[in-house]
Amino acid sequence: MYSRSNSYVLCSALLVCNGIGSMVTGQTRANDLSKPNVIVVLADDLGYGDVSSYGARKIQTPNMDRLAKTGLRFTQGYATSATSTPSRYALMTGMYPWKNKDAKILAGDAPLIISPSMQTLPKVMQEAGYKTAAIGKWHLGLGGGNVDWNKKVSPNPSDIGYEYSYIQAATNDRVPCVYVENGWVDGLDPKDPIFVSYKANFPGEPTGKENPEMLKMHPSHGHDMSIVNGVSRIGFMKGGKKALWTDETMAEVFLDKAKSFINTNQGSPFFMYFGLHQPHVPRVPNEKFIGKSGMGARGDAILEADWMLGELLAQLDALGLTENTLIIFSSDNGPVVDDGYKDDAVELLGDHKPAGPLRGGKYSLFDGGTRVPFITSWPARIKPGVSDAMVCQMDILTSLAALVGVELRETKDGENLLQTFIGKSTKGRSNLVIEGIRNLAYRDGDWVMIPPHAGPSFQKLTGTETGRLPEYQLYNLADDIHEDINLAKTEPKRLAKMKAAFEKLSAAALTLSE
Repeated sequence: MYSRSNSYVLCSALLVCNGIGSMVTGQTRANDLSKPNVIVVLADDLGYGDVSSYGARKIQTPNMDRLAKTGLRFTQGYATSATSTPSRYALMTGMYPWKNKDAKILAGDAPLIISPSMQTLPKVMQEAGYKTAAIGKWHLGLGGGNVDWNKKVSPNPSDIGYEYSYIQAATNDRVPCVYVENGWVDGLDPKDPIFVSYKANFPGEPTGKENPEMLKMHPSHGHDMSIVNGVSRIGFMKGGKKALWTDETMAEVFLDKAKSFINTNQGSPFFMYFGLHQPHVPRVPNEKFIGKSGMGARGDAILEADWMLGELLAQLDALGLTENTLIIFSSDNGPVVDDGYKDDAVELLGDHKPAGPLRGGKYSLFDGGTRVPFITSWPARIKPGVSDAMVCQMDILTSLAALVGVELRETKDGENLLQTFIGKSTKGRSNLVIEGIRNLAYRDGDWVMIPPHAGPSFQKLTGTETGRLPEYQLYNLADDIHEDINLAKTEPKRLAKMKAAFEKLSAAALTLSE
């Protein structure tokens, strides 16, 4: 018989051996260049000019800059769309969002707009043997309509390929203001059920419009419905008090979930979509960032986002995973300063230009709406540098499929730009259709054509130039990056050629409306 002390020694030996085994497995994984870990980090409303490696001077983003210094910084990296839901749809599906009538800015209770039958980005990675997770901002819909938040919400991210998910259903400024983990509202008390409506308030529930004395941040336009954590939102909600998020700790909550997923799956290849919620409104960063940027809440939120990225990179360093982890960093669309709250972002902007040298911003057909920070970092394979190749987030699915050896069984709009993403080629896309708010424009080489569109030339609430004019616009971005000189009348042959190519891509393109 073994004595208790002998049993203890045996157990200790087994634990040490298991630990060594895990270390060996991790080391083997670290050297497997055929299947690197992959993390897609997508900021929210971060502009081309909001990152110091892209020219920002008033604000510094050292961790975003670290990626740029260790990888490729693309000067012509695009989202497909100047708003959140459509660009995220393109990322997840590899398809143009304007081909799906439901791929528009969604309410917080909208149904999932990605069909579970589609071959999605996480499904591609899953097929290649990757552990998959979606953490952070979602905004692609949940459920099938008329969601009961007190039960498991289905379909959810697991139905499109994510084995683990910890998300906010829509945006910071929309109800329900709760975290959803694998389809379940996290921390919900069954005795205090959640009710959500985008049509009418619930009797007796305060709103920002009727109870401004309850607010710690006031709306500048809209955003005056249900109050959560002293901030009024879009939509109405009651109940679920224990499950409500606190804006100031949201960064830490999402970061902890991301780090936990990495730690748990460090011995096998993993794919994580990490949707940052900054600097989307309402901008309520943790107190340790308040006042640090000198640019108000928006600048402070950017610093918080940069910190989150830094913490993620530090964990990869500590686990020895940095060398063989491919990180793709970008933003869902261009910047906006006043997007609904009085948070001093406009007053303290100073000479900072969130879109950098670009014209327009969020909601716009001009380049400021869709040309965004776009960085790929994979120290084991990518040599540091700058690329002028035109690439798009829609190309990530097709490129990663090529990397991990998964056959695409569906025709995708995204192109296989793997060699471009890792710096082995300087060739990018030759053309791209870009979208404002259900209005389209066409990029071909250095030229961009914006067809005539009805509607205001400025978005009334945010002051952003929409790019809509009643006439054709044609710009040479190589010579005129700010799109100031309309060459439509002086370049009739080029305009006609681009019109024909654009119409061939989609006969319905010119008839899309909001």
